[in-house]
Amino acid sequence: MPELSRFFGIVITMYARDHPPAHFHARYGDNEALIEIETSRLLRGQLPRRALAMVEEWCELHRPELQAAWDSLRQGTSPNRIAPLE
Repeated sequence: MPELSRFFGIVITMYARDHPPAHFHARYGDNEALIEIETSRLLRGQLPRRALAMVEEWCELHRPELQAAWDSLRQGTSPNRIAPLE
């Protein structure tokens, strides 16, 4: 489970053997959510409203990098880290 980024207490990870659609996991405290890369849509779980808004903004800014990370993991290689939201 590579950690792709970390910002404002939010940890972004992706699992190599995860199911489609392409998505990532965002953890904040005891909360976890799965976010679809293509749409920035919440697939499952929950985050506090402000944390979810930051994750959605970050996803919009880094969509190509997130898709590349998903593709890398599917091909069995390690993805690159992605810049945090600032």
